[in-house]
Amino acid sequence: MGDALTSPRAKDCSLLTPSSNLNHLSSFLREVFGFSEFRANQEAVCRSAVKGRDLLLVMPTGSGKSLCYQLPAIVRGGTALVISPLIALMEDQATKLAALGLRVARIHSAMDRAASRQACVDYLKGQLQFLFIAPERLRVPGFPEMLAKQRLSLIAIDEAHCISQWGHDFRPDYRMLGQYIPTLRPAPVLALTATATPAVQADIVAQLGLANPARFIHGFRRDNLAIEVVETPVPERAGAIFRLLADRARRPAIVYAPSRRMAEQLAEELAVRIPAAAYHAGLEAERRERVQAAFQAGELHVVVATIAFGMGIDKADIRTVIHAGLPATLEGYYQEIGRAGRDGEASRTILMHSYADQRTHDFFLTRDYPPAADLEQVFRLLGEDAEPLEDVRKKSKLSEEAFAKALEKLEIHGGAKVDFIGNVTRGRTGWKKTYAVQAQFRAEQLEKVLRFTESSACRMAQLVRHFGDEEDAGRACGVCDVCDPVGAVLKLFRRATAAERDAAQAIADELRAVEYKATGTLQRNLELAGQMSRKEFDGLLAAMIRAGLIDIEDAEYEKDGEVRRFRKVRLTERGLEIRRSRPLELLIADGMVQDGGGGLGPKTERGVTRTGKQGRTKAVAGTEELSPDGAALAARLKEWRTGMAKQLGVPAYVVLHDRTLYALAQARPRNPREMLGVDGMGPAKVERFGAALLELCGQE
Repeated sequence: MGDALTSPRAKDCSLLTPSSNLNHLSSFLREVFGFSEFRANQEAVCRSAVKGRDLLLVMPTGSGKSLCYQLPAIVRGGTALVISPLIALMEDQATKLAALGLRVARIHSAMDRAASRQACVDYLKGQLQFLFIAPERLRVPGFPEMLAKQRLSLIAIDEAHCISQWGHDFRPDYRMLGQYIPTLRPAPVLALTATATPAVQADIVAQLGLANPARFIHGFRRDNLAIEVVETPVPERAGAIFRLLADRARRPAIVYAPSRRMAEQLAEELAVRIPAAAYHAGLEAERRERVQAAFQAGELHVVVATIAFGMGIDKADIRTVIHAGLPATLEGYYQEIGRAGRDGEASRTILMHSYADQRTHDFFLTRDYPPAADLEQVFRLLGEDAEPLEDVRKKSKLSEEAFAKALEKLEIHGGAKVDFIGNVTRGRTGWKKTYAVQAQFRAEQLEKVLRFTESSACRMAQLVRHFGDEEDAGRACGVCDVCDPVGAVLKLFRRATAAERDAAQAIADELRAVEYKATGTLQRNLELAGQMSRKEFDGLLAAMIRAGLIDIEDAEYEKDGEVRRFRKVRLTERGLEIRRSRPLELLIADGMVQDGGGGLGPKTERGVTRTGKQGRTKAVAGTEELSPDGAALAARLKEWRTGMAKQLGVPAYVVLHDRTLYALAQARPRNPREMLGVDGMGPAKVERFGAALLELCGQE
């Protein structure tokens, strides 16, 4: 059968009928797949599909979505058409089905023409149970008509979020699926994805034209995943990742890098001591396959990859997923961390971020959503008659890259039509409105990620709520860095100082008589703005949330036509009970662990220098403890601080507190790592001011 995947023990299920076998799903589950029972929610989905009903299935990675189309397809008999966005995903699923003795073929760009033709022949002869195709194949002239010649058992659209312009992996070819589906009916359509917000769910249903679909939205909570979010300067990330993964118990691991270059650099550094390799779309297909196979087999312990890696990878024992940069969307982030702990065992995910990531994403947003004027220029060059793309590009004044991006957006929003051989014609005129809406939506996606990193609510509960499950969002996970700070492996916490405890008590007293207050108002009313920076104030509020004393809720209001966001702070029942007679026990987030250990930092007092079990030195100094050289350095630091404060238009203490300034003068750090060991020098300050301060500290 040419390139069709099969086995000597292939099962002939052509005589199965849905009505007679609906009550025997468990038998097919056992006989075909070897499973003794369904996982949570699978049986209800399979029963609906067997009955021939359209359905939307949103379940997390590792929860068994694939079985929800594979088993019904076998029970219904005939051939199931599976549309899948990635070759790796397609190959993985096709190989597994063939290993079960099922007759499977696939058609995608990595196959030669002879193999693809043979797959079509086998399909037309009714010899296949599953045919996997990439969405791009439907644009090949005559291919949809060929598919329509056979009666399909069902149509499964995997990674269905790709169809939605509000989805994080939006694919224009997926968007066009809706126009081909009517010719393939009456087969039921099953749309499956691991990540779809309510808006994306509605768009999937609309774009595919699903008829009164059954909706199954289940299981976003993953209680075995401990999520940790750590502000980490870019230069510090490679060292932190190496220290974390040096512990064999934290492997296998996937590290997601924001660029191909960073993926290769990180992999090269890790490979000195750990079996590691890079994976990204710029590598040759053969090399990507080798990396994937070696990781699956356990020969590689770590893959450092761009976001392309992982879809369809069925490796259950991944212990750690690290993001070496800020993800673009919460949907993509959730899908990527979902590749950890699919065996149900405790696993950890770590998100590293800093202000530098925001600048990177701003660059990508500008690149991916060019000015509407660029799109307008290309639109005016198009006509009713088809014209080769290259001819249109030469007439435009845009660079090759800018032209390609403008045309891509025009096609997505209906302003251009591109056929399979690369000819383009003018589309509809209403593209500007939808383009503007989508560009705004993309900017808001990043804002949601930023709010996730800054929030002090349970990490898992936030993600569950993001996907529309409000009922399950009320329960804390108990294992993330918010719920269990002592269990964090990279994020360092310290006990609050007496001054911080007093400030927390003042916050509680201020909130006691009101329902809530905005965070900015609260800081101003207590005159804390003169004592601590906004970042330090937010850190104190976060500590109070961890202690169960307050809740914070995002809110917004409209003024002068603009939507303005703020945060409401209110006391919890526990917070109402606190009194000054009992000292508050608070944990303040304070940078990163430096030896890969983890846990709670040591107590610190003014004038004392100690080293805790994490290896981070805490230095606190006063003027009375400085040597003559230290006093001279303190004077230089004060002069620099005054100039920087004037330049930024902020009070001097926002740049450096006195206690931090004197601690720097005493410690005289020689590199960023030593500087992070100085009390008050968090990752953000080191990233922003570190170079200038190190230069001052190096002067004699």
